[in-house]
Amino acid sequence: MSNLRFKVVSEAFKKKALAVTSPGGMTSEYYGKYVFNREKMIKYLSKETYKTLTKAIDNGETLDRTIANGVAAGMKSWAMEMGATHYTHWFQPLTEGTAEKHDSFIEYAGMPGGPVIEEFSGKLLAQAEPDASSFPSGGIRSTFEARGYTAWDPSSPAFIVDDTLCIPTVFISYTGEQLDYKTPLLKALGAVDKAAVDVCHYFDASVKKVFSYLGWEQEYFLVDEGLYAARPDLLLTGRTLIGHESAKNQQLDDHYFGAIPQRVQAFMRDLEFEGYKYNIPLKTRHNEVAPNQFELAPIFNETNFANDQNLLIMTIMEKIARKHGFRVLLHEKPFAGINGSGKHNNWSLGTNTGVGLFTPGKTPEENLQFVTFVVNALMAVYKNNALLKASVMTAQNAHRLGANEAPPAIISVFLGSQISAVLDKLENATSEEAIIMDSKKKMKLAVATIPELLIDNTDRNRTSPFAFTGNRFEFRAVGSSANCACAMIALNSAMAAQLKDFKAAVDAKIAAGESKSKALFEVIKQYIKESKAIRFDGNGYSDEWKAEAAKRGLNCETSVPVIYDAYTTPESVKMFESLGVFSKRELEARNEIKWETYTKKIQIEARVLGDMAINNIIPVATRYQSLLLDNVYKMTQVYGKDEALKLAGTDSDLIREISERIAKIKSLTAELVEARKVANKIEAEREKAVAYHDTVVPFFDKIRYEIDKLEMIVDDEMWTLPKYRELLFIR
Repeated sequence: MSNLRFKVVSEAFKKKALAVTSPGGMTSEYYGKYVFNREKMIKYLSKETYKTLTKAIDNGETLDRTIANGVAAGMKSWAMEMGATHYTHWFQPLTEGTAEKHDSFIEYAGMPGGPVIEEFSGKLLAQAEPDASSFPSGGIRSTFEARGYTAWDPSSPAFIVDDTLCIPTVFISYTGEQLDYKTPLLKALGAVDKAAVDVCHYFDASVKKVFSYLGWEQEYFLVDEGLYAARPDLLLTGRTLIGHESAKNQQLDDHYFGAIPQRVQAFMRDLEFEGYKYNIPLKTRHNEVAPNQFELAPIFNETNFANDQNLLIMTIMEKIARKHGFRVLLHEKPFAGINGSGKHNNWSLGTNTGVGLFTPGKTPEENLQFVTFVVNALMAVYKNNALLKASVMTAQNAHRLGANEAPPAIISVFLGSQISAVLDKLENATSEEAIIMDSKKKMKLAVATIPELLIDNTDRNRTSPFAFTGNRFEFRAVGSSANCACAMIALNSAMAAQLKDFKAAVDAKIAAGESKSKALFEVIKQYIKESKAIRFDGNGYSDEWKAEAAKRGLNCETSVPVIYDAYTTPESVKMFESLGVFSKRELEARNEIKWETYTKKIQIEARVLGDMAINNIIPVATRYQSLLLDNVYKMTQVYGKDEALKLAGTDSDLIREISERIAKIKSLTAELVEARKVANKIEAEREKAVAYHDTVVPFFDKIRYEIDKLEMIVDDEMWTLPKYRELLFIR
C-alpha cells in the first residue's frame, strides 16, 4: 500500500473515537423522543384541538384552519422545551432529496429595534413561501417567477433535528402545480383508498377506509472516510468510474448474513438509537451480499409516513456514518462487478377493519376477496408495466438493474407455484363449479386449494422485479437513493385506476341481471386471462426471457431517456388525470426534469472521468513508464544494447503496453469530450438526454477498460487512488 493510502486509512481509524455513546435503558423509554406524536399532542394541545386534529388525520378530512393556532402553540411549547430555536417547512422538491429553510421563532414584541419574543402562529405552521425559482419545475415556472408555497401535511408528524422544528409539507407553485413528491403521493393514496373501499363493499360493507402500506428495505455501502476523500469519482458522482475488481470480492458468498464487523455494528447501533428517537422502528440489520454492503429495514407503516421516515433516515445515516469515520454510499452501483444497492418496496393494502387485502383468509369469502385484489394488482402491473419501470429508472439505477442479482429492467410479476396454480384453476373453471352461495348468502370458492393458502405460500425469486411474498408485493426494482414516493405514486395510481375499472365491469354485469357472485367471477376470470403475460416465475436474466417478454408485449426498452416516455402516453395521462393525481402539464414538466437530471448526471460523470484519466492516471502511468525506460537504459550501459533488451524483455513489453494504453485513453477521452460538446448543443431536453445515452455513455466502459488494465501493471506504490481491495473491506 502506498504511503498516501496508508495515511488516509489511518486517519479513518482515528475517527472511531468520535463514535457517539448509545443511550442505555429500554428502547420504549426514548422512542419518539423527537417527534410530535399523539403522546405529545395529548400533553400540549387542548382536548378540542386534539380531537379535531386526530379526526382529520384518521378520516382523511380537510383540516379546519381555525385550529392551526392551537396546534402551533402546543407544538412551539414542546419544541422549545426540547431546545428548538428555529422551525422549517420540510419538503420534497424534484431534486431527489429534501429541502428546508430555517426561521427563528423570534419576532419583535413591539416596535422594530425593541425586545423580541418567541412566536409561532397557525399561519406560520400551515403555510410558508420558499423561493420556487431555484427548484426544478420543468418549465412550469420561469426563473423570474419565484413564488411557491409549502403547506403543512398534518398526517405526518413534525419532528426536531438539532435545534430546528421540522414540519412535513407539500410544495406547490404560485399557480397551483405540484413541484414535489408528497403532493401527488397523497393524491394517489387518496385515490386507491376510495377505489379499494368501493370494491371491498362487495365483501364487507363495514369497511370505511383502505390504507396503502410501505415497508422499505434500505441497502447501502460503507467506506472509510479517508479512502472516500481520495477518490474524486466517489466524491463527485457517488460511484467508482474506474477500478479493477479485487481478487476477492463476493464470489465466496461469505459476507452475506455474516458476522457484522465491529466498527459497522457500532455505527448500526447508533443509527438505530437515533432512528428510534424519530419513531422509525428499525427492525432488521445485516450484511448484504457484496463486501462492505449492508441493509436496514423497519417495521412497515402507512405509505406517506413510511416514505417520510425513509428520507429522514437517509439523512441521519450520513451524519452517524461521519461520526464513525465512514461515508455512506447510496448510489445504486458504486462498484462494478459486485451487487448494487436497491430499496425494495414492500407494498400492501389493508382495511380499517384490520384485514390485509393481499393476505389469504380463513374462509372462502375472505379468499375470494384476496383473489380479487391479487388479480387486480396483476392487471394494474400488466397495463402499466412501462410506467412502473419509468418510475424506478434513473441514470444510477440503470447500472444496477439486470446485474449481480438485481432484477432485470423488464417488469414482470412472480406469484409462486401455489398462487399460480389457483389462478390457473380459476381461469379454466366454470362459474357454476367455482362459486356457489350457501344458506347464509356467503360466497364460496369450490377450488379446494384456496382455503388452504398460508402466509408464506411462495418461494423467493431474486430476479423478479415485482414478487408476491405471501401477504404483500415486493417491488424490488426501486433504487437505493430513490425517493420511494416516485414508485408508490405510479403503483398506487395504477391500482386505483384498475380497481375503478373492475368495479365498473362488475356493476355493469350486475345491472344486466347477473348475480353479484357470478359477475365477480366472470370479471376475475377475464382478468386472469388478460394479465397472464405479466406472470413469470423463471430466470429473469436469461436471453430467452428477454425474447419471450418482447413476444408478450412487455416493455423491453433499455434507454433511460426513452423509458420516461411512458409517463406521457395517452393511457398514462388519462389515468393520472382521471384520478386527479397529475395533469398532463405536470407530467410533461416532470419528464423535462427527469431528462435534464439524466443529462447532468452523465455530464458530471463524463467530466470527472476525463479529469481523472488526464490528471491522475496518465501522469502516474507515464512516471512508471519512465522508471522502466530508465532501468532499460541503465542496463544497456552495463550489458550493451542487445543483451540489455534481452534481459529486460518483460519491462520492454510493459513499456509498449503502457504507451498503447495511454494513447487509447487520450484518444477516447478526446472523443468523449467531443461527443459531449455535440450533445450540449441540442436544446430539447429529451433529445439531449438521448444523445448523452447513445453517444456519451458508451465511452465510459471503453476508457475504464484501458485504465483498469493500467492499474494491474503500474507499480502499486505509485498508484495514488485507493483500489477496490482497499475500498471494499472494512478494517
